[in-house]
Amino acid sequence: MRKLKLGIPKGSMEDSTIKWFSKAGYNITISERSYYPRIDDEDIDIMLVRPQDMAYPYVQKGVLDAGLTGEDWIRERNADVVEVAELVYAKQLNRPVRWVLAVKSDSDIRSVKDLRGKTIATELVEVARSYLAKNGVQARVEFSYGATEVKVPHLADAIIEITETGSSLLAHDLRIIDTVMVSTTKLIANKESWQDEWKRNKLQNLAMLLKGAIIAESKVGLKMNVSKDDLEALLKILPSMRNPTVSSLSAEGWYAVDTVIDEDVVRDLIPELKRAGAQDIIEYPLNKVIP
Repeated sequence: MRKLKLGIPKGSMEDSTIKWFSKAGYNITISERSYYPRIDDEDIDIMLVRPQDMAYPYVQKGVLDAGLTGEDWIRERNADVVEVAELVYAKQLNRPVRWVLAVKSDSDIRSVKDLRGKTIATELVEVARSYLAKNGVQARVEFSYGATEVKVPHLADAIIEITETGSSLLAHDLRIIDTVMVSTTKLIANKESWQDEWKRNKLQNLAMLLKGAIIAESKVGLKMNVSKDDLEALLKILPSMRNPTVSSLSAEGWYAVDTVIDEDVVRDLIPELKRAGAQDIIEYPLNKVIP
């Protein structure tokens, strides 16, 4: 039986990744202390891998056919892999994460230029060195094994650290000077595996379903009934991904309207629709949206 060897990021991205796989229709079960979870797809074998090591060596060298990791670690390892899809999710929120240059709030350092001759602690060493070179700054970059926020000011003058909400930096009394890079999750593939038609189709299907699940998270469906007299006015105020679906009801002169909209507007939209003549309004969650 043919198998797709797939890497899932272990650590902070593990739970969110498994959640998205579940919404995409793939149920993953992790046994305690096991690095080989089970998935309800007999064509896929899964391995838990640190995202730092996913692109290189595991995917690039063919230990895995494919895996999910951040663009940051692809760049840090200078990995030669195929980027199959961008999946915009992180540990907490469905948006990119940032690697930022930060210092203690009372530091005299105000810009990257002030780092000349200073020491910077980070886990993203190669990206940090490229960033400094781009800005024409010579500084010492030291690898940080963790707890990077506590290393300023006694062990380093500045840090380059990942942040999703900024709350951890704020809690450690740190001030952001600059964004070094923005990173999103990527589904990546080994180059030889990507040339295999069966594996490529399997990965493309997986990417489609994962992206559909992520898109659906921020949208809802709306159904409503409206009279013929009010239909035109209602359609003018009703947003949709393309155009709303309008179908005739059995009652003459009445229509059913169905659409998909961004969840963050529905709270204000429903009262407006009601005033425009909509009746029997139903809001419902979505599992996948495939554009």
